Parts: sequence; structure tokens; C-alpha cells
Amino acid sequence: MAQDVNPSVVPGDAPPIRMLGDRLLVRLDAESAERRSAAGIVIPATAAVGRKLAWGRVAATGHSVRQVTVGDTVLFDPEDRGEVELEGIAYVLLREKDLHAVAQPETSGEGTGLYL
Repeated sequence: MAQDVNPSVVPGDAPPIRMLGDRLLVRLDAESAERRSAAGIVIPATAAVGRKLAWGRVAATGHSVRQVTVGDTVLFDPEDRGEVELEGIAYVLLREKDLHAVAQPETSGEGTGLYL
């Protein structure tokens, strides 16, 4: 018997939730939690350092999401978010319109030398 597969979630990484409308469930990148200064000093995520955007990976999408897919790395403002913890994993709830960018997939040996 074939098992139903939801194309809007990452297989094996599927959170126990179904997103509605234009909502996204995003898992923060580990790098977004803390940063290092040029001198190597660790700056915690709770430090107030202006307005810094964060990267995350889309874990699930609602049925109305059109421009991003599950697995995409997206850029968003951490101030405009709701947080939820599912099965011990912290996620961010966003609307598709709150995203600023989607990272291009890495290419092998090509590119301009610019970094995201």
C-alpha cells in the first residue's frame, strides 16, 4: 500500500504540522543563533546590534505559497516572526510576503566570487 506523500514538507524532516494559506515554517540556520566578530569574539543572538536579517531553511509551506519550496534557504527579518517548538526543534512562522530573498543553489566552480 502506497503511503501518502505531502510535497510541501521535507521527507524524513517533516514537522508534525500542516501549514495553511501563505504561511511558511522555517528552521533557523545554526549561524543565525550567534555571530563572531572579526577579532573572534562570540556575539550572542540576544545582543542588540542594529537590524540584522537572518537565514533559515523552509521546512513546510502552505498551499498558497508560490515563490519558495521546501528546502529553500530564505532571508527574513527576525523581528517579524512568530516562534514555535515542535518535537524539540525551534521553528519560525512567517508569511511568504515577509521574505526578502531566496538563496540560489550552490554551483560548482562557477560564479562571481560573491557570498550570501
